[in-house]
Amino acid sequence: MELTEKEKFHYLNLEKGFAGEVKFDQLIENLQEERYILNDLLLEVNNSYFQIDSVIITQSVIYLLDIKNFQGDCYLESDKLYSVTTKREYKNPVDQLKRSSTLFRQLLQIHKLNYLVESSVIFINSEFTLYQAPMDQPLILPTQVDRFLVNLNQTPSKLKEGHKDLAQKLLSLHQPKNPFTTLPRYDYGQLQKGVYCKTCFSYFVSVKNKYFVCGKCGELEKINLGILRNVQEYKLLFPDQKITTQAIYDWCKVDLSKKTFYRILKKNYTSCGNTKDTYYI
Repeated sequence: MELTEKEKFHYLNLEKGFAGEVKFDQLIENLQEERYILNDLLLEVNNSYFQIDSVIITQSVIYLLDIKNFQGDCYLESDKLYSVTTKREYKNPVDQLKRSSTLFRQLLQIHKLNYLVESSVIFINSEFTLYQAPMDQPLILPTQVDRFLVNLNQTPSKLKEGHKDLAQKLLSLHQPKNPFTTLPRYDYGQLQKGVYCKTCFSYFVSVKNKYFVCGKCGELEKINLGILRNVQEYKLLFPDQKITTQAIYDWCKVDLSKKTFYRILKKNYTSCGNTKDTYYI
């Protein structure tokens, strides 16, 4: 569907933020000592929700890390963050981090868990510069990220049963649904139908033998996997609709017979109902 300019801006920010988190995940893959790493926790304390990009549980400290993939030049002035070029004001990530840290400590107290907590905002993008950054703020700038990881890696950490219990407790408290998430309004009729390329997202896809072939980038995808991918997306977009052969045939809108869709659904899902009204779960 076509997004409004505001929706596009929001989407691109989410995508950029996610890319930054993935980059940080890759950097911490090679940590040597024992640690539990929990990503994207959404927690709730007294009806107040807060999200943490990365929680690293070590022997002596719990690190709460907020990963920012900002790019370009910014400066801090009176605790406010501005772009050097556009003078646009951004949310100061330190304010968000302080709130999350306070609520996280409350959460630990409620569950009678006594751990030292250290919080930091990590600016992961090497093309970001922050001017006038005060030294007393929990900021890790791009030139400091490697040093932070080296220090973390060189700190001995041996985990005990209590650390495992803590990790399991946090995972059990994770809220799978964010009540404040806002998605663009959409309905079935306005969405483009068809199988698109899983790599370049082009709809210029054709059927050759047992594969979907992208006419733009040349990506190959087995037909059964491509259809199952589209079933999952249909389920995500329309959770209240039944999965039927006709529904997925119409949704994929590709040069294949209904028998092909029937065969793939029958093989990978459980059929319910009688012959005329069969649906799959």
